[in-house]
Amino acid sequence: MTLKSRYDFHTQIDRLESASEKWDGREKIFGAPNALPLWVADMDFAAPQEVLDALHKRVDHGIFGYTFRTPAYFESVVNWMQTRHGWTIESEWITFTPGVVPALAFAVEAFTKPGDKIVIQTPVYPPFYNIVRENGRQLITNPLSLSETGDYAMDFDDLESKLSDEVKMLILCSPHNPVGRIWSREDLEKLAEICLKHDVLVVADEIHADLIFEPKSHIPFASVSEAARDNCIVCTAPSKTFNLAGLSVSNIIIPNPKLRTAYERTVAKMHGLGSISTLGATATEAAYTHGGEWLDELLVYVRGNMEYVQAQIQEHLPELSVKLPEATYLLWIDFRGLNLDAKELMQFLLHEAGLALNDGTMFGIEAAGFMRMNVACSRSIVEQAMEQLKTAVAELRSKK
Repeated sequence: MTLKSRYDFHTQIDRLESASEKWDGREKIFGAPNALPLWVADMDFAAPQEVLDALHKRVDHGIFGYTFRTPAYFESVVNWMQTRHGWTIESEWITFTPGVVPALAFAVEAFTKPGDKIVIQTPVYPPFYNIVRENGRQLITNPLSLSETGDYAMDFDDLESKLSDEVKMLILCSPHNPVGRIWSREDLEKLAEICLKHDVLVVADEIHADLIFEPKSHIPFASVSEAARDNCIVCTAPSKTFNLAGLSVSNIIIPNPKLRTAYERTVAKMHGLGSISTLGATATEAAYTHGGEWLDELLVYVRGNMEYVQAQIQEHLPELSVKLPEATYLLWIDFRGLNLDAKELMQFLLHEAGLALNDGTMFGIEAAGFMRMNVACSRSIVEQAMEQLKTAVAELRSKK
């Protein structure tokens, strides 16, 4: 017997004319104002009702002056990490930054110098490239290996061959965006060992850590050993988990007091960004305190969307392939069987299939022919997308 969900993920909420980058930005970004937007990583679902209630109460108060993070705020973060990930942290380890991407930039500024080398594991979230290059650091890529079965893995031999005295930092994506891998404890222990051997600081972007599909579980990098804990910065946020990206809140967890002091000096003293927004603090505390059940049901719904897409591809689109990810609400789809170059593929999807996806080459040159598809939306949108894709591919076949 299936219990009825308390939450409605099926009804599509109209996001047009809400200043939504995902929906209202289509024409500017893609030149295709009517393409279904299945790209940028935010969800088409409303935040949990408990979050909305807390925000309404705070808005009704009517005063939005300077705000600090209360003991209840810190407790909500500490309890969430313990409950969801089995990770025991201390309140004093938590520092504020208005987003994980800014946090990565501040870490680069705080712990490296112009000309230093920073490693990223590609294909990976595009801002990783920009943060390194635009800050005058040298980018070193450690491409993930891709098996014939579509499985990605870290290439430790390649990594160690590229580490030198000039390499000061590795930015880890865990779980990995866009390929959806959850790194095993063995992976993380090996990575920690190599980075410690070469005195390389690990900055772990764990923003997708809550979006994990059973039976897998996320292992925070800082939890694999005491040495790893003292040689890392862990970037977390409620934004992907609860669809709160527009509230600009992240919790950067830095157990090592020397690293934390240096980081906070860069953020708060050099850039004056030590103050959290009133509504961001309210939403974060409510989400981490009351959002667990909502998240559990969200993951079931999103997994259903993913399985639907995979089934449609297997049955109707043999030129394509997709593996169900271990984490995130993002599918990494292999379109190489269509024999289109990256530009042709993007144009085909936009103007023939009417779909706005993320071009794989944004994540790395090795990802040409892949596309990232966001399925955190109503099932009806996913069904429409697949019908449009099947029709477009059928027409492409007929022309060959």
